Amino acid sequence: MNATAPAVVPSAHHPGRYWHVLDDGRIQCDLCPRYCKLHPDQRGACFVRMREGNAMVLTTYGRSSGFCIDPVEKKPLNHFYPGTSVFSFGTAGCNLACKFCQNWDISKSRDMDRLMDAASPDEIAETALHWGCHSVAFTYNDPVIFAEYAMDVADACHARGLKTIAVTAGYITELARGDFYARMDAANVDLKGFTDDFYVRLCGAHLQPVLDTLVWLRHSSKVWFEITTLLIPGQNDSDAELGALARWVRDELGTDVPLHFSAFHPDFKMMDTPPTPPATLTRARRIALDAGLKHVYTGNVHDVEGGTTHCTGCGKPLIVRDWYEIRDYRVDAHGACPDCGTALAGRFGPVGAAAGKAFGARRIAVGIHR
Repeated sequence: MNATAPAVVPSAHHPGRYWHVLDDGRIQCDLCPRYCKLHPDQRGACFVRMREGNAMVLTTYGRSSGFCIDPVEKKPLNHFYPGTSVFSFGTAGCNLACKFCQNWDISKSRDMDRLMDAASPDEIAETALHWGCHSVAFTYNDPVIFAEYAMDVADACHARGLKTIAVTAGYITELARGDFYARMDAANVDLKGFTDDFYVRLCGAHLQPVLDTLVWLRHSSKVWFEITTLLIPGQNDSDAELGALARWVRDELGTDVPLHFSAFHPDFKMMDTPPTPPATLTRARRIALDAGLKHVYTGNVHDVEGGTTHCTGCGKPLIVRDWYEIRDYRVDAHGACPDCGTALAGRFGPVGAAAGKAFGARRIAVGIHR
């Protein structure tokens, strides 16, 4: 049956990976570049990874902040099976401390009892199949911090022919990176700014590990990935910074990597900062296009031009979007232009919009199917 009531789990604590014991007896978490060093019963900065006895545990395994079905464009991914539906969920906690977090009620949660939905990896995969979803997305908070759970869910999804998506800040160590992304078919990586000062002041982190992840994804993995930068007025939206970011993507990752500029709205600890003007997104998009990037999008606004995918051969519009809504779809199952035959970079197939069954812009909250 389709049960909306929470399942009962005796314990959400699950053996963690990626840690070692230091000479002074503390345990060091090696999952993310914070390298938290823990005394007995102490939690890491993410709050969900904890020392229990002489081992590391994940305290949110099998527990979620809720389940929804989204359009894949909401992740945002514009070149990964456009028009398909995605079964989305997250847990609690985060390994960054972004003052502008727009999911702060989830990512900053310190109350594990708020996680009212419990589900095993097999139950999540089966529910996604039941609702006809094409993919499962680990999102709302960063899946890096619940890596063991995300990887087990991904294995269950792949066993059933489902794709997997990580929506992440990319703040992960070299040690864990290969295992984690080996289970992901696609990722959207938040490149939150392009100065270390921005990361330190507003995210409590550093820029270089994120750049390292992006370079690794491009050159050492088969993961399809896109990049999102949330533009915050007066913080990361100068012409100089946007130009440097676009040129770095061009030179280090290539011109085909989609780049999304999305609009900030006042939230969490930045309630006094004004929302991003649409003109800022248009300016950022123009800077990136002028730098040579082929696929640059605007997000969190109604902007048909900024949401449209154009052919890199003849320049004609191929996928016309307004926010998350696909208005026109003119590529074949391989992502090729019907006019000149040029193939788009990305992952396409006879699903979703290509089959005339686009999921649309709606969101559906669902329970686990048992």
